Order: sequence, then structure tokens, then C-alpha cells
Amino acid sequence: MQIYISGSLAYDRIMDFPGKFADHILPDKIHVLNVCFTVNGLNEKFGGTAGNIAYSLALLGERPLILATAGKDFDRYETWLLKHQLSLQGIRRISEELTAGAYITTDQADNQITGFNPGTMKYPSLFKFDGVNPQKALAIVAPGNLEDMLTYSRTCREKKISYIFDPGQSITSFLADQLTEMLTGSSLLISNDYELEMIMRATGFEKAQLLQRTAAIITTLGENGSLLCTRDQEVKIPAARASRVLDPTGAGDAYRAGMIKGMVTGKNLEDATRMGAVCASYAVECHGTQEHSFSQQQFWARYHANFDPSAPTTWG
Repeated sequence: MQIYISGSLAYDRIMDFPGKFADHILPDKIHVLNVCFTVNGLNEKFGGTAGNIAYSLALLGERPLILATAGKDFDRYETWLLKHQLSLQGIRRISEELTAGAYITTDQADNQITGFNPGTMKYPSLFKFDGVNPQKALAIVAPGNLEDMLTYSRTCREKKISYIFDPGQSITSFLADQLTEMLTGSSLLISNDYELEMIMRATGFEKAQLLQRTAAIITTLGENGSLLCTRDQEVKIPAARASRVLDPTGAGDAYRAGMIKGMVTGKNLEDATRMGAVCASYAVECHGTQEHSFSQQQFWARYHANFDPSAPTTWG
């Protein structure tokens, strides 16, 4: 089955400040703030919602198509994607812009100052779904270019392609009727608990009303696992145990990848969310969103240890 991932590609540029921001910011001069923080160095990581989900799907043996934009500095990321046998076919290059980038500085008290340059994310990726067999396709509409999110959800409905709606940090950028339109007809809506509350407030719908517009709602709850809600039942899925927890960033995207892998291999949603939990557990063991790795044997060993010892030991 062909998987389409609409979202963002970005560089995460991470810096550590060997002090505390509070020691260098004068509260009575905040209106004329002019501060320079000298950092210990800069680490560049590959990120973005589409890139993160695609990376974990590649570990799971899938070759999804990324639908996103990239800029004149994309060469390093391109090499990384090709290394993991991920196609560049759905990536639109904008030669006069930089790829989206987050500049994150963290102090010794774990406070963060982040600057984000949307760069090429300002442009739609303009992918055409011509000739796609809807019976052999699954899409996820994740946070990225706003026009893409609207267009691709409409296209999936028109072409009867099953799609997952994942508005994430883009929720506040849409009007209530736009959010309602995008989630209506989706195979499922996925978000964390805070984002779900934002969706309900924006649309004016309670969860039961949302479930009249989407087939299922998955709510991720961090270390408390996730919650799968359909029109018939509500199932709590515990988090899979990690060997260590270093960085929760990117766990949500890894969860989505594991869940999608389960869906395209014929698992029911309950088992697919368990696969999502296992994939997420590997992501939190590393700093960065595309730093984790696992073999098929390791994945299923952890699945068996956490959920079902009798489950198969292949992707399916």
C-alpha cells in the first residue's frame, strides 16, 4: 500500500546556553530587551512532521511518499532521505528560499527560546494524486503548509482515499469551518489531549459530535499512553516501556508511523495504536526526532514484552 505523508520538512538547530536566561534578563528593562547569549555550539538535526513520520516508517520497512517543500539548503537532508530509501518525488524544491528551520536555545534550567523560520513551508507542495488507487493508498495530513492541509484533505475525500487528520500546532491557524471541513470524512483524527480540547473549543463540537464526522479519535497522553475512541468503544492503550527517556520530542511522530504501519498491514486500530506506542518508545531514548533505530526483531520483542507475547514476529 502506498503511504502519503503531507507535512513539513525542517532543520532543527539546537543550542545549549551554559547559564540561565533569568540571570541575563532585567525585568525592569524588558521593554528595551537587547540580549546576546553565547552558546556552547550548535547541533543540526533533521526534523519536520513529514520527515519524522517518514523516517520511522522507513525503519518499519515502508517507503512512504513525502509531500512537502524544501529549499536551496536541502542537500544534507536529501542525502539522509536517500540513505533511507525514501523518495524525493513528492518534495517540491524552492530554489530561492531556505528549508524551514527551528533555532532552539535551551538554558541550564531547561527554559527554551525558539525562533522558527517557515522558509519554504510558506509554499504548497502541489502534489497531484492522479492515477492513485484509493484501495491501495493511505494518507496523513499533518502540520505543514496550510494550503496543502486544506487541499489534500479535500482531494482525499474526492478520490475516496483514506486519510488521517493530524492538525497539531496548525489548529489556531484555521477557522472553525475549515477545521470542521478537514476532519469530516477522515479515517481518524489524531492529536494530544491539549490539542483535542483546542479542536473542540474551535469547532464547538463535543467528542461524540466529532465522531459523527470522523471514524475514530486517537488522543496521545505522553507517558500515560493513548486513548482510542470510536463510536462504539473507548480503549486505553498504555505507553510502551523505554530503556531510558532522554527526549520526548518526536515521540508523537514516531507513534503515528507505528500506527500507520499497523493500519497498512491490516491490523485493527487497537493493535495499530500498540505498534505506535512501541515505535514512540524508541524515539524517546534519543535526542532528536530521527536518531532512533531498531530492527524488526527488536521491535517485536518490545511489543511482546509490553502487550501480546503471542503476536506475530513479522511486519505482516
